[in-house]
Amino acid sequence: MTALVDEQTLRAPEEGSVLPQIRPRPISEIRAHLRSQRTLWCPGCSNGIVTRALIEAILELGLDEDKVAIFAGIGCCGRITTYVDYSTVHTTHGRALAFASGAKVADPDLHVIVVMGDGDCAAIGGNHLIHAARRNIDVTALVFNNSIYGMTGGQMSPTTHVGDRSTTSRYGNVERAFDLCELAHASGATYVARGTAWDYRQLARLIAGGITHHGFSFVEAMAICPVYYGRQNLTADPAEFLTLQKEHAVPASTYGEGVARRHETYPVGVLHHAEFEEYTDGQRVTRQRAQEDGRG
Repeated sequence: MTALVDEQTLRAPEEGSVLPQIRPRPISEIRAHLRSQRTLWCPGCSNGIVTRALIEAILELGLDEDKVAIFAGIGCCGRITTYVDYSTVHTTHGRALAFASGAKVADPDLHVIVVMGDGDCAAIGGNHLIHAARRNIDVTALVFNNSIYGMTGGQMSPTTHVGDRSTTSRYGNVERAFDLCELAHASGATYVARGTAWDYRQLARLIAGGITHHGFSFVEAMAICPVYYGRQNLTADPAEFLTLQKEHAVPASTYGEGVARRHETYPVGVLHHAEFEEYTDGQRVTRQRAQEDGRG
C-alpha cells in the first residue's frame, strides 16, 4: 500500500533524534494535574497507566497549560476528560478528531491532543482518522487500543483479532483486525508510534514526541482490558496480561516481517517520522495570497 508521504513502508528512525527524555516524577506531582473525581475504570484497567504517561509527557515538555486542549470521544478512555485538570472537551462518539481539528484551525497555537479508543477511532470515527492524517493537521491522536468495546459490554471492535472471543463473537471473531499504525501511516500521518502500558516510560516519550512533532501524529497505546477481553481470551489477571505485553512487544529497530497482533509480536517505538506541510500552515499561506490578491 502506498502512503501519501514518500515512504512506502513503516520504518523505524533513530528514536534518540525524535524523542525527548522523560524524568521520573513523584506521584504527588501527577496528582496535582488530576481532578478530584474517582475514576470509573475497572480494577486492573491500564487506562490510568496511559493517562499518567500523557501527563508526564505534558509536564516534561513544559507546555503552557492554558494552551493544552484535550478532546475525547465516547468509550472507557473518553472519561479522561473528566479526570485530567486541563482544558478538556468530551465530544460525541467518533467525532473527537473533528472537534479537535476545528479547535486547531481556530487557534493554531493550541497543543491539541485527541484521546480515542480503538472503536471510537477505527469504527464510527474511522473516516475522521483518515482525513485528519491526510490533511496532516497538527494534532496528536492518542489511541487506547484494548481490542474490545469495554464500556458497552465487551463487543468486538475493529482491532479484535481473528479467533478472539467477545460478547458478539462467542465462537471467535471471523473479521480481520486493523493495524492502526499502518492505517494512520497509509493515510498520511507524519509521525506514527506504538507503545505499551507495560513500558509506560517509553510510552510517555512516544507521546511527547508526537506532541512536539509539527504535523499529524498518531500514537497507539497497547492497553489491557482484563475484565472483558482478558476473561474471554488471554488472562483476567492484570499482572499476567502486562507480562504478556512485555513478551510480545519488540523494538521497531529489530522487528522483522510479520503481522502485528496482540497474541504474537508487534513492533513498538517510533515506526514512521517524516516532514510534510502542516494543514494550518497551508491555510495561512492561502489566506495571505487571497489578501494580497484583494479577495481576502
